[in-house]
Amino acid sequence: MIYQSFAQLYDDLFDPAMYTQWLDFVASRIDPTSGELLDLACGSGRLGVQLAQKGYQVSGLDLSEEMLALAAKHAQEADVTFPLMAGDMLDLSAIGQYQTVTCFADSFCYLPDLDAVTQAFTQVHDHLNVGGKFLFDVITPHQTDDVYPGYMYNYVDDHRAFIWTSYGIEDEAHAVDHDLTFFIQDVADDAYRKVTELHHERTYLLPDYRKALRLAGLTLNRVSADFGHAEVDDQTTRWFFEVTREA
Repeated sequence: MIYQSFAQLYDDLFDPAMYTQWLDFVASRIDPTSGELLDLACGSGRLGVQLAQKGYQVSGLDLSEEMLALAAKHAQEADVTFPLMAGDMLDLSAIGQYQTVTCFADSFCYLPDLDAVTQAFTQVHDHLNVGGKFLFDVITPHQTDDVYPGYMYNYVDDHRAFIWTSYGIEDEAHAVDHDLTFFIQDVADDAYRKVTELHHERTYLLPDYRKALRLAGLTLNRVSADFGHAEVDDQTTRWFFEVTREA
């Protein structure tokens, strides 16, 4: 399962500035008193905790039990109420209704195909109040096709090393594989343990997302770049969607 073997490392190395930017994106569009908010694919809960600190009535759902354990730890450390649920975004039948649903960090790009994305959008529709808002982001084809192929990032500190390499995929449109390798020092014997993961992401053209939202019964109000601060162009690497359920 993605993230299962190195959730803590992912949490430690993720750029914290992005959580602040996602928080600002939500806060500029959703009032804390508007009702219950679900952070879908909440991961380690960093955004959910910050939303709770701002007064939002927020819950989190994620597929990874290890990520949820980290989210619970962060909520306890921050002394905030942040209910957490284990679940799959393709089947939300066990949860209730929400006034707002958020889903960031291109989580929909980890689904296998556009049909699954449409199914996830439909699940959001079914658990969003009429008049409720759905905010999410995805990476763009420019990111998968032009930016990621050949991308490399290395990180080293006193106890661990991280190597990230991305590869384009010739026979799958707008898809990329991320080869992630960690070397972690074992304090017991001072040796290093190797942990590897292969992450597969796929995105789609903007008309495909528009159609998927329409098929799910949702209304797209705006697509933007730079966390809502800019209009999209052919160099945009991440799209930000503002959606409502009208009926």
